[in-house]
Amino acid sequence: MRIHFHKMEGAGNDFIVIDNFEYNFSIEQIISMAPSLCDRKFGIGADGIMALHPPQQDGLDYTMIYRNADGSDAGMCGNGSRCLAVFAANKGLGTSLSFNVHDAIYKAEVNGEYASISFPDVQQPKQISVQQQDLIQVFTGTEHVVSMDTAELLENENELRKKGKSIRLDDTFSPNGTNVNFVCSHSDSKIQLQTFEKGVEDLTLACGTGAIAAAISSHHLRTPNSSSGDYTVQVKGGVLGISFNYDEQSKTYTNVYLNGPGTFVFEGYVEV
Repeated sequence: MRIHFHKMEGAGNDFIVIDNFEYNFSIEQIISMAPSLCDRKFGIGADGIMALHPPQQDGLDYTMIYRNADGSDAGMCGNGSRCLAVFAANKGLGTSLSFNVHDAIYKAEVNGEYASISFPDVQQPKQISVQQQDLIQVFTGTEHVVSMDTAELLENENELRKKGKSIRLDDTFSPNGTNVNFVCSHSDSKIQLQTFEKGVEDLTLACGTGAIAAAISSHHLRTPNSSSGDYTVQVKGGVLGISFNYDEQSKTYTNVYLNGPGTFVFEGYVEV
């Protein structure tokens, strides 16, 4: 079968995007296509595959179906959600959009090739120790741990890969595994981030949900009494903006927003 696809990227996190209003592929079919289409040597090449799917809940504009390059379920993908929102807007669905990923509801505001995604509330992180390393564990639509103040590691990607893979596969996080974020804080509002992503099984140029996890972890450690946060997150592929409010009584992060680009790279046809 010959299908039409778009290649998109959000701060260097790249995706194959399919209009599933047209094709109506099942989730099983999307999973089966992901490894071959995302292969960077023999396929199109991408960190994952995304489908703009008819809404599975009343009152929404669409459902976001996303799978990692290996076909596994990533849960929420922040950079992918911005790309898909831009794609949906270009398909005529509007610029103020609502969509679901599994049971969670998200909202998007699109302005050209830029999108702001509103996330559900995030619970206060937990401080844990794994492999004799202090980590912060936080769920931002998918599983994350954050290693703070790893400035010396950011210059050594081989060491980041080694540490990221070891933590990602640790039995502590079985069976779902976890994404592993390495953070260097430049100030209370500016941080540098690299993420080892499960499913991709490598460092990626950006991770949107990882950027949220990093910003919330920084707030948790450095400014826990502040009722709001507004962060600039520098990733290899560009800059992401994170903002939120913090309710100290409920220990909950609310009004969580991820801001950044969702850029078209090229489009084409592929045989599957």
